[in-house]
Amino acid sequence: MTNSLLFAAAGTTFTFFMTCLGAAVVLLFKNSCAGKSQKVFLGFASGVMIAASVWSLLIPSIERSQEFGIPGYIPAAGGFILGVIFLLVFDKLINVLAIKKNGNQNHQRRSTSLLISAITLHNIPEGMAVGLSFAIAAQNGGDAMDFAPAIALALGIGIQNFPEGAAVSLPLLNEGKGKLRAFADGCLSGVVEPIFGILTVVISASVAFYLPWLLSFAAGAMMFAVIKELIPDACSSETKTCGTLGAMVGFLIMMVLDVALG
Repeated sequence: MTNSLLFAAAGTTFTFFMTCLGAAVVLLFKNSCAGKSQKVFLGFASGVMIAASVWSLLIPSIERSQEFGIPGYIPAAGGFILGVIFLLVFDKLINVLAIKKNGNQNHQRRSTSLLISAITLHNIPEGMAVGLSFAIAAQNGGDAMDFAPAIALALGIGIQNFPEGAAVSLPLLNEGKGKLRAFADGCLSGVVEPIFGILTVVISASVAFYLPWLLSFAAGAMMFAVIKELIPDACSSETKTCGTLGAMVGFLIMMVLDVALG
């Protein structure tokens, strides 16, 4: 147990570090962005999240379900619907709180809140997957070869987290947050990975069955945020081509990373 905890902590700390490294991209930009640049960044975040929803969440959910002898579409569809419902309720809650606090809504702030919430939710099952991989390796004997797949998974998720960190911090910069604040919030979206990765090792016997549901739950939440907020914002007005191209680039980068490192 001790070895698997140490390996899980190391693996998920690496994935967290890569999220922070991606969030650090915000430090290279000016204090705020507007117009075409803003549309490109929102589009980029949309593309990253759509690709991550499919290759990082839904496909692994289907594959893990089949390992338990369950038709893959059941947890994939069920968890996806639950994720949509959760973020729909969360969106309504943000709306109510914003009206009570300010008397009106800040659309951009609400959109960014949904984005951060969706990516943070997405990082929870990824951290759990890394932790579970190390727990299984320890249960199989704990030889170096047993840990190789877990290490490869941590490496792959870590590299994928780089564009995700940027997808959080850049919209925050556009919202008017300072560079350091945007960077810190981008990092915080990934801190759940080591927390839940280590927790999963401790309770690995009971959590494995539910991981497909958690993966698809995160996918539903991410897709809701993308379709409801990010894509309309990225493709509005005369600069919609910039947002569309940003989404294509983000999707392409995340797809290549997921397929090459999956």
